[in-house]
Amino acid sequence: MTQRLKAYDLPESLYDYAMIPAPEETCDSLASIAEPETWDYQNSPQPHLKPILRNYLKYTYKRIAEEKKVSITNDDNFSCFNTGLITPNQEQIFMVFEKNNLADPNTPYWHFRNFASSGQREVNKFSKLPDMAHYFDDPSCLVYDTRKELRVNVEHIVEDNKTRFPTEIQTMNQIMLRNLVDGAINSAKEKVKRNYKVAIPQYYNSSIQLLLPVSFTGVKADLALVVERFPDFYRATTCLTLDMAYNNARQITRPDRDWLLP
Repeated sequence: MTQRLKAYDLPESLYDYAMIPAPEETCDSLASIAEPETWDYQNSPQPHLKPILRNYLKYTYKRIAEEKKVSITNDDNFSCFNTGLITPNQEQIFMVFEKNNLADPNTPYWHFRNFASSGQREVNKFSKLPDMAHYFDDPSCLVYDTRKELRVNVEHIVEDNKTRFPTEIQTMNQIMLRNLVDGAINSAKEKVKRNYKVAIPQYYNSSIQLLLPVSFTGVKADLALVVERFPDFYRATTCLTLDMAYNNARQITRPDRDWLLP
């Protein structure tokens, strides 16, 4: 950053938009006032505290910046955006920033101030409170259409994602592993045919994708198959660990399904 951004500039990264000196403390602060929720990985190493919440905040801002849903006071001294989370009393939570007074031009225009709910005086300085991020215009993209063909590249899934598979099957030879994956995906297709709600939406690369449960070792899902939507068919070429899948799905809403849980 060679020149300080102006008040109304919206860079892609939250950390270019504002100085946030203590990300972990910031996430703790947000978690403390939001509805109780599990924000930690359950099946993977923790890169830092509350990784799901940190990613949620990061990518929520990115979408907010795309939609330009930020409110700024008339004197350009304060700004805020809607986090999309609510308090236990069902009040919206906003991330509030104040003008950065550091002289260094390489620092962002804004500095994180605090989180505030819609009922607090803190947000009265804004003439209009911003709406939450919006991710889709066609609600049908959230539902798996069982009439469409699902085209699966099993070979690509196996070759590129083997390290995401349960450790007990990673050492299988390629032919056996492909057969196992193919059978698990066929089972997933049957599940979603009987219950379209099995498919969980995620937002990725500016589009809605669907996640299907893939089980190798029993009833419990081991991976999530990523299904891309095309006009006349679906395509699947990759899969995610359950933590990765939950992380992506949480961007839109809190999953309440049986198979994808934090």
